[in-house]
Amino acid sequence: MATTQFFILGMGFLDTAMSGHYSANDLAGVSLAGNVIWPVFMLIAGINMALVPIVSQLRGAGRLTEVGGMVQQGFWYAIAAAIIAVLFVLNTKPLFDLADVDPVVTQIGMNYIEYVVWGLPAVLVYMNLRYTCEGLGKTLPPMIIVGIALVLNGFLNWAFIYGRFGAPELGGAGCGIATAIVMWFEMVLMLTLLTTRFMKDTHILERFDWPNWGRLKELFRVGIPLGISAFINMAIFAIITVLIGGLGVIPLAAHSIAGNINWATYVIPMSIGSAASIRIGFFVGAHQFQKARKSALTAFLLALSYAFIVGGLLILFRHEVVAIYTTNPEVLSVAATLILFIAVYQIADDSLGAMGATLRGYKDTTVPMFYGIAGYWLIALPLGAWLSSKGYGVYGYWAGLSVGLWLVCFFVGARLIQTSGNEERILRLSKLSD
Repeated sequence: MATTQFFILGMGFLDTAMSGHYSANDLAGVSLAGNVIWPVFMLIAGINMALVPIVSQLRGAGRLTEVGGMVQQGFWYAIAAAIIAVLFVLNTKPLFDLADVDPVVTQIGMNYIEYVVWGLPAVLVYMNLRYTCEGLGKTLPPMIIVGIALVLNGFLNWAFIYGRFGAPELGGAGCGIATAIVMWFEMVLMLTLLTTRFMKDTHILERFDWPNWGRLKELFRVGIPLGISAFINMAIFAIITVLIGGLGVIPLAAHSIAGNINWATYVIPMSIGSAASIRIGFFVGAHQFQKARKSALTAFLLALSYAFIVGGLLILFRHEVVAIYTTNPEVLSVAATLILFIAVYQIADDSLGAMGATLRGYKDTTVPMFYGIAGYWLIALPLGAWLSSKGYGVYGYWAGLSVGLWLVCFFVGARLIQTSGNEERILRLSKLSD
């Protein structure tokens, strides 16, 4: 699972680095577009994420044949959500104008969006099947597919950014075409897994189901809080990115680089938590609650240990890491300072990534969602805006994010302790008797 996330991160890295070496404006434009389209994507794809605990709990309870029906409902949802997402993201230019973003950067960002939206229907189908595989404990096939897609993404970026192999030279916006093609490629490969034994055991191909409200209700009960949580986590960063865009190209480019590095450091603890959530779901389905709690504790301790190590390395090698993304001295200086913020809140960020994921294994998703809304939107954003207005600029926004993150981490940790030790709550959330 960690390797899969690193491959996905690699695609983002290629988009950022290759567009950044084309020009600072292209780097800023691609980053700006990504911070609009990906929060929307995570909002709708996050609902399908509910398939991980749903499938793993059914597997633990010995009810594998019920999985296929849930997956088909996920397909119906993905189709409807894709239509809504495309219509929304194609009409986001007023947001850039409102933030007074540089017109050149805005145009690059909108061009990117207009290209990448063609891949959204495909990637939502892909995500539906990926989460199913993970819930079944089959994490290797998605990793292989994304690994192949990463190579293709690099080749297509080279073609459409720089105009190689007869392709038009589109600069950073060319990443959008490359990404859309890769999304369809991933979906096709994922569909071939329907012929595997582990997918056939779910009875996914044995019958055709129209939308079923009973099954969709369970998907939405668990998934809507997951989608909202994923959205608010990314949207807060997206809103701050747009606001920083009004500070100039240099702060925006540095912020984009720091955000990319932050995501890179977050992959391991997030993956640890996601792997633990699969085990927790299985143990909950099998009514082995102490084993589930042990999995949650193990994930937390691993993430915490990792955080201390990575935080120290970031402080020591921040200049070398930032130099991978850009050669602009002004961007280098600001981004290297922002890395210090990442190093400081690494402990909370990584711990939260693991604990939030383990709560998904219990299907405990609603309360953590409210913690995120309060911490990020009611505390981090207003505090960051106030600090920025006091002359701290981009650093003020990152300070606000740090405070909000620590608060969310504390309350999510308390929730995990309560849920993992409360069998009555675990059974109520699982709804396996329904």
